Amino acid sequence: MTRRKNKHIAAAQQIIVSLGLPMAQQNERSALSLLALLNLTPGKAWSQAENPLIGITPLMDWTRKHYGREYAPNTRETFRRQTMHQFCNAGVALYNPDKPDRPVNSPKAVYQIESATLVLLRTFDTPKWRDNLTAYLAERETLVAKYAKEREQNRIPVKIGPGRKITLSPGEHSELIRAIIEDFAPRFAPGSVLVYAGDTGNKWSYLDTALLTGLGISVDPHGKIPDVVLHFTEKNWLLLVESVTSHGPVDGKRHTELAELFASSKAGLVYVTAFPNRTIMGRHLGEIAWETEVWVADAPTHLIHFNGMRFLGPYVSREG
Repeated sequence: MTRRKNKHIAAAQQIIVSLGLPMAQQNERSALSLLALLNLTPGKAWSQAENPLIGITPLMDWTRKHYGREYAPNTRETFRRQTMHQFCNAGVALYNPDKPDRPVNSPKAVYQIESATLVLLRTFDTPKWRDNLTAYLAERETLVAKYAKEREQNRIPVKIGPGRKITLSPGEHSELIRAIIEDFAPRFAPGSVLVYAGDTGNKWSYLDTALLTGLGISVDPHGKIPDVVLHFTEKNWLLLVESVTSHGPVDGKRHTELAELFASSKAGLVYVTAFPNRTIMGRHLGEIAWETEVWVADAPTHLIHFNGMRFLGPYVSREG
């Protein structure tokens, strides 16, 4: 049985090389991921390859059960970012084919071997393999472009200025970020400029580095930057907005973190927590820091002010 396991793993690595994936994916982890996508247990022939839907954790469990390879739970992101992401970009695997608009960070996210790739791999170790591989590679660029276009169609467009837009990964978190930029900003910071917008699928989705530098700010890429940063140019305020769909609001700890992160700002700092609706807001009311603002997307014309002398504005530190 051990010999069969090693033979399948070695064959999967050979296939990954043949498909032209980068050196960083030509390893045992990626080979096991490919075998899991095909549900190719040691006793099966390549002609018996299947195409189940499988998530990252089930995939890791599968490799342990069928191939005896144990991976620590904290390597889940390595599988996702260093193997499955590249498989999808190469058109070898599909991401959430059952529900393309599933949020990027959803625990229900699944992968599936791409249909043309499945047909090809079922001919591995047969006389047809070489000719089929040549034909597949000749068409793969078209396939990759096709799936990239489909992924783009499922992204959320966000207008950030006249004739300008960005796109965010699908999901309610991105929907709230769009509402902050398109509904909150024009009402409460008219004429403001987008400095930063986060994305669950790409942390640095949009960043105006020149504008930040001009405001005297140098942001550490590893720092906990808020979901949306807007420069309200008329007032010279920097609005730091947290989008809350599952994680917490601007509480006392987060207020301190943001104050330190943007301590060098030439613009006054305004702290805002945005919620999609009042139900979610109600869960976090006891956590919200004083001297901050709260906006709720389903009541976009209203702003909730947590204490202080101003309706909306920065607060000067009382220290010193």
